[in-house]
Amino acid sequence: MPKARRTKKVESRRKREFTYRGKTLPELQALGLAELGEILNARARRSIRRGFNDETTRFFERLRSTPAGKVVRTHCRDALVLPDHVGRRVAIHNGRTFTEVEIRPEMIGHYYGEFALTRRFEKHSGPGVGATRSSKFMPLK
Repeated sequence: MPKARRTKKVESRRKREFTYRGKTLPELQALGLAELGEILNARARRSIRRGFNDETTRFFERLRSTPAGKVVRTHCRDALVLPDHVGRRVAIHNGRTFTEVEIRPEMIGHYYGEFALTRRFEKHSGPGVGATRSSKFMPLK
């Protein structure tokens, strides 16, 4: 296969439009909350059916009212990412600092807390002096 044709195929695959269960982003943004709840997964559907708490509702209102370029800080980790939040910048609190995240279409239906990890991966080095029998014979500095 010639290289030009191969790269054309790859580019066409990369430029594929985002869809969520067969609906494009503008179609998702046009849906109401109840209709959106029907196509989201079970946990998100349950959250929408039960209604959002006051903190989440205030966060959504603040997100709608701020200009698209500004960052909105929040402690509300249990809020759902909705289609009208796409393109916004949100700083999510992870317990110590705020993690800044740009909302992409792939995040729809997930919770904000999933994008600001609360635990840091601690990588350990080799065993220290006294940890093993063989380290007894290691020369000390």
